[in-house]
Amino acid sequence: MHNPNFSSGPCSKRPNWNLDALKDAPVGRSHRSALGKEKLAKAISESKRILNIPESYLVGIFPASDTGALEAAMWTLLGPRPVTVLVWESFSDGWATDINKQLKLNPTVLKADYGSIPDLKSIDWSNDVVFVANGTTSGVKIPNWDWIPADREGLSICDATSAVFAMNIDWSKIDVLTYSWQKCLGGEAAHGMLILSPRAIDRLESYDPPWPMPKIFRMKKNGKVNKGIFEGDTINTPSMLCVEDYLDALSWADGIGLENLIKKSMANLKVIEDWVARTPWIDFLATSKEIRSNTSVCLSVVSEKVSALPKDDQAKFLKSISSDLSKRGIAHDINSYKDAPPGYRFWCGPTIEPASIQNALDELEKVYNEKIKTL
Repeated sequence: MHNPNFSSGPCSKRPNWNLDALKDAPVGRSHRSALGKEKLAKAISESKRILNIPESYLVGIFPASDTGALEAAMWTLLGPRPVTVLVWESFSDGWATDINKQLKLNPTVLKADYGSIPDLKSIDWSNDVVFVANGTTSGVKIPNWDWIPADREGLSICDATSAVFAMNIDWSKIDVLTYSWQKCLGGEAAHGMLILSPRAIDRLESYDPPWPMPKIFRMKKNGKVNKGIFEGDTINTPSMLCVEDYLDALSWADGIGLENLIKKSMANLKVIEDWVARTPWIDFLATSKEIRSNTSVCLSVVSEKVSALPKDDQAKFLKSISSDLSKRGIAHDINSYKDAPPGYRFWCGPTIEPASIQNALDELEKVYNEKIKTL
């Protein structure tokens, strides 16, 4: 069956998902009950097992999705060292703004335009470094993990929400990592995962920030990390429906296996790469193959007719095409992100089938060829 859902968040549900997946959700029960805590603890332990997270790392569930998890990390860990933020798309730009204007830490910001990536070799690792593994709004990912030194002094703090379960993670290069359920596994919104290495735990226990700490960010108890948070005793009330849905997604992912989830996402990207190679009016926004995302794939229309239009008219023309595709039930939510250059963005994570990508691209080409004649 063709799947028309290509939103980059919340992303498409797993193949053959239906509401029966939620039938065992403990609705009406407290998340503090034995059953509720069992479900939450399983969500943590299964995430850790499937992602091959080292035993010495802590994994916890936090409110407010990936944003909440990363904000919790920044508010509790940043301050003892200078901070560098890598920016090449909208969300990392937001992290830089928060660190500068809210925490007032005057970070060094290494910034690149949409489609590019900062010079990863120029980073001063005496600093704490905040970055995204994959730019969801730009279609640009880090090329590898080699640029993070094993003997770094600062913490590596990684927003990996559109990378985990679809890209390899070198945990030896990670001190803090966050993601949300709603990306690569197609879970429901509002819940984020925070992963802390032993180095991050040491920082947490040895440092008290000078600013007031909101309750939902507080991870310490009597000067030590509150281990209960990382065993299912969440800071606030989670949706047990969402927890049940995440457990279903984890079960599906476990049945496929992590390496096959990654291969599936790469197969989706290959469908688009083959189409771009034979289609003269389209190209990737990412400037090189090594930084080309295999999840949030961003495309630019490069035809002379479209490029000659003012930017607002370009966006209007391209949105009219995506609107037609959505109305026909062929492809929903494929417009580029609102702050990104006009174009298209296809989610190609492992819940998407290559045949659905191919069908959407074929129809996009047909509609484009019809509408370009009107310019």
